Amino acid sequence: MSDIDIRAGGPADVPLVLAMLDGAVEWLVARGRTGQWGTEPWSARPKAVARVGEIVASGTPWIAEIDGVPAGTVTLTPEPPTYVDPVDETEVYVHLLVTDRRFEGRGVGAALLAHSVAEARRQEIDLLRVDCYAGDDGRLVAYYRDQGFTPVRPFTVGEWPGQLLAQRVLTNGPV
Repeated sequence: MSDIDIRAGGPADVPLVLAMLDGAVEWLVARGRTGQWGTEPWSARPKAVARVGEIVASGTPWIAEIDGVPAGTVTLTPEPPTYVDPVDETEVYVHLLVTDRRFEGRGVGAALLAHSVAEARRQEIDLLRVDCYAGDDGRLVAYYRDQGFTPVRPFTVGEWPGQLLAQRVLTNGPV
């Protein structure tokens, strides 16, 4: 397995993020898993394109590369999305974690989440939160649990079932 390098990104990486999201939608649809992100590519939905641009502009995107090829991305922001209640402490929020399916099984998502933990520690911020799709068989929630996150509470946005998760990165105490 090749080493995974992680570099800081920026607004110029929005098309790359959208392409990875589009690839994930295609992969999910091929497996009959349309509940998470639907069937239409992100890049074909103007509101989704605008939202990705807003998230990237409000935070720091990180791009994972294998042999110089973009393999995944995550954007870290200081605030949660509007559908998640804010907290009374400083936090790092994980957005847009997605991997290029060509690199499936290579640990790209885990490397990006480990980088997210390291970034929170570097900033001396104890709380790292993320939300994800909680429908179907719950595999995505289980994935985040395996990465050290603890479920905080379920929520819904319209009919979309979500799960808020958190991780303490400095104190390793309860969430």
